[in-house]
Amino acid sequence: MKKVITLCFFVFALLIGTQTVSAQTGIIEVNKKASEMTEALRSFIKFDDDQKDLVYEACQEYMQATLDLEQVEVVEEGVREKINNLLDEKIKGILNEEQFARYKEFPKN
Repeated sequence: MKKVITLCFFVFALLIGTQTVSAQTGIIEVNKKASEMTEALRSFIKFDDDQKDLVYEACQEYMQATLDLEQVEVVEEGVREKINNLLDEKIKGILNEEQFARYKEFPKN
């Protein structure tokens, strides 16, 4: 009986550990994509380090929202556009007019 209880506890611990790893993998993926997007924008727009940190945070929020949207079964109409507009508004607040004009020319894929 002790072996069965121990085995059940072990399986339960593995199940919890798997959920934690899945959540961390999502965070790592979001951070990686946000970093890649920030570096691509930086090489295209040429902004300073302070702006880089703010752009990274905006990209991180955008990537997290996009990832959350991918996990939803039914997506309401216009949600993707709202997420894109929110990113544009945040970036507009970070960059100056000339940089934002370059941002609008950035190829989004």
